[in-house]
Amino acid sequence: MPSSTRQLKDRVLEYLDEMTPQLIQISQTIHANPELAFEEYKSMALLADTAEAHGFSVTRGVAGLETAFEAVSVGAPPGNGPTVAFLAEYDALPDLGHACGHNIIGTAATGAALAMLAIRNEIRGTVKLIGTPAEEKGGGKAIMVERGVFDNVDAAMMIHPGSKAMVARGSIASNSLSFEFFGKAAHAAAAPDKGINALDACIQTFVNINALRQHLTPDVRIHGIITHGGDAVNVVPKYARADFSVRAATSDESLDVVEKVIRCAEAGALAAGATVKATHQRHYAHRVPNPILAQLFAANVTEVGETVVQPDPNERKGSSDMGNVSHLIPAIHPYIPIVDPGIGSHTPEFAEAAVGERGDRALIRAAKALAMTAVDLLTQPELIEQAKAEHAKMVNPNARWRQMRFFGED
Repeated sequence: MPSSTRQLKDRVLEYLDEMTPQLIQISQTIHANPELAFEEYKSMALLADTAEAHGFSVTRGVAGLETAFEAVSVGAPPGNGPTVAFLAEYDALPDLGHACGHNIIGTAATGAALAMLAIRNEIRGTVKLIGTPAEEKGGGKAIMVERGVFDNVDAAMMIHPGSKAMVARGSIASNSLSFEFFGKAAHAAAAPDKGINALDACIQTFVNINALRQHLTPDVRIHGIITHGGDAVNVVPKYARADFSVRAATSDESLDVVEKVIRCAEAGALAAGATVKATHQRHYAHRVPNPILAQLFAANVTEVGETVVQPDPNERKGSSDMGNVSHLIPAIHPYIPIVDPGIGSHTPEFAEAAVGERGDRALIRAAKALAMTAVDLLTQPELIEQAKAEHAKMVNPNARWRQMRFFGED
């Protein structure tokens, strides 16, 4: 007699209880060895090797990214069924290490995937653990979306540590821009009139953007830094560069702002007599949480001990490349608390909490809730169809950003 969904969930929970010490050790190892975007060789190897040791078929270097991987387990008996993916992040921040808790994200996804092995012989469908590098800087998932990694996935899930348990919190869209200004070198004292100051063009770009701010909606965020401003104070700078992030509530709205910011740079260059090269490096779409997946996850994370709250509509938000995935397929990016409200991510306090008692507890609860949600989807494929129907209502396949190619094929 086939096992019920409840019985399958109970076995998944038992498996994760047994795996708890190993999962905590994995999380702490990743935390103790922080690696930046596209340099996560040790973290990727730890997660991929763990999945492979438990019987997953593992491919490293997917989508042309050395620190990305895909681990696959096909259910039995053989036959068609949905494909559910757990997404693992494991990159860190400069100087702050895992101050966004990616050690928890990557390990919870891995734990959830491994837990499915306890019931693999009883459910159809495919389970994938997808290692996605460079969320903080580089857009691993955005690259993987463009290169087809998610084309055959029916639903994708991940978890993010935070200060509250939330299942339907979205994100704002983000764009990475770089401006390179080209002038003409000259002696800054003896012949300044012979030079064209690229740094002046760069600085004027910041001035122009500051003038633009009063004409933007409150959700817009524009922040930038000068990464090169010259080589010697007595030489008129012939080259300057600035990098910017341009954000807004939705992808299309953010692209409107991008156009205005580019004009600010062009005007700065024109004023200085320089030229400018603008590069739109990547786009993180605003995240669209799938309501069907969110409801399932909410029930499961509540069962393991969390109290789910609704996101504050006025709460400030960041951006994530999970947004790109959520426009392609049904997806969720819920949050689980490891700190009290008021303590933000990207802080030393958050990094410390990511390997504290609350962080370890959240890790196991997250893995359990993710795995239980996958059980719901794999045992009741009609839920996948409902999620897809809701997804179709929420996204625009012809949105401008969907027509843009940032990465393409190597």
